[in-house]
Amino acid sequence: MKKAFFLIFTVFICTYQALAQFNEDPVLNLENFDKQPVHWGYFLGFNQYDFKFDYNTNYLGNSTDVLVNKSIGFNVGLIGNLRINSFLDLRFEPGLYYTQRNLFFPDPQLVEERDYLREVKSTYIHFPLLLKVSTKRFGNFKPYLVGGVSTSLNLGSNEKSPDDNSNGTFRMKKSTYYYELGIGIDFYLYYFKFSPSIRGVFAMNDELKPDNDPNSPWTSNINGLYTRGIFINFTFE
Repeated sequence: MKKAFFLIFTVFICTYQALAQFNEDPVLNLENFDKQPVHWGYFLGFNQYDFKFDYNTNYLGNSTDVLVNKSIGFNVGLIGNLRINSFLDLRFEPGLYYTQRNLFFPDPQLVEERDYLREVKSTYIHFPLLLKVSTKRFGNFKPYLVGGVSTSLNLGSNEKSPDDNSNGTFRMKKSTYYYELGIGIDFYLYYFKFSPSIRGVFAMNDELKPDNDPNSPWTSNINGLYTRGIFINFTFE
């Protein structure tokens, strides 16, 4: 609880100081910061992951669309920034992302909660390589767009488990590949650069590990399973 309060307090103070930079003639902070060829930082943030399902249109069973109950997870990681020019930077932002999604399978065969509910807890080690495209600096702030590709390792995938949904285990593939798009603003404070951002992530490969039974009421009507997510990160550089 104390850590959560400290994080909220820190974000509040940084945001307050950042907004104070919008006066008409500010004193420029960290005037030469962006001229560094390489610099480092870290980020903290929140996420909300979802699933996009590709259903089997030839399925003859009674299954209907799977329902996803999303939750808020957290992110933490490091930043490596390589300057290309005044408007372009190449960034590597490895991080640890934790999330949970509850899946409800509304099949008439599944009458018990232990059968129709699956809690999908995921801990991702995320490796994005991003191109940051910035505008010119306006006083002590600078908007930017960011995009790129990434891969992640799902430590809770259960890919190698011999058990499947018939034993209560929902299985996914361990490795996933994404493309990412986002926006943010750099605020140049007195001691460091603070940057809130929002980013969307979209899986490019099917993540579902089907059940052993080809007629499974859980996975036989699903052709593909793809992660979608939103990240809200606060970076400190």
